[in-house]
Amino acid sequence: MNSLRHRHPARLGLPVLAMSLIAVAGCSSADDGGTAAVPSAGAAATKLCRNLDGVLPRKVDGLSRQDPQSASELTAGWGDAVIILRCGVPQPPKMIDPEVAKGRDADAVAGAVDGVDWLMEKRDDESYRFTTANRSAYVEVTVTADRAREDTSPILVELAPAIKKTIPEGIAS
Repeated sequence: MNSLRHRHPARLGLPVLAMSLIAVAGCSSADDGGTAAVPSAGAAATKLCRNLDGVLPRKVDGLSRQDPQSASELTAGWGDAVIILRCGVPQPPKMIDPEVAKGRDADAVAGAVDGVDWLMEKRDDESYRFTTANRSAYVEVTVTADRAREDTSPILVELAPAIKKTIPEGIAS
């Protein structure tokens, strides 16, 4: 499997998505694994996020679920904040950036993994943020810099079934 931490779509083996990337959501429970800001999601997104929280895997990429503080059905974590999921986040500005859509932004790539579209962004601290696209709520997954140096593909592959099951394709409101 190719690593999603690389910046070039060809290297990822993922199709570049059109500029019309529109979004999704991510969710969770609580168990004391670091901290994460709880999104201010609307009622529809919150309902989807609660459903997602109920079907998220107990382990992701070999890491056990340890939800961050503040405990919420809109946040989840694995491996003491190594992987953090937040559901119902706002649309990232990069989703409407024409440079991303054309594959020219070195720090953001649009692609798909197992039927879920993602915007993948390298952050200043070398961590990565993945945000779902073309779903009824936005789901954001952040991966620490240390973990992002490894192959991040299994993380998105393992989260895809839960997202596809609970966050329908569509446009986030």
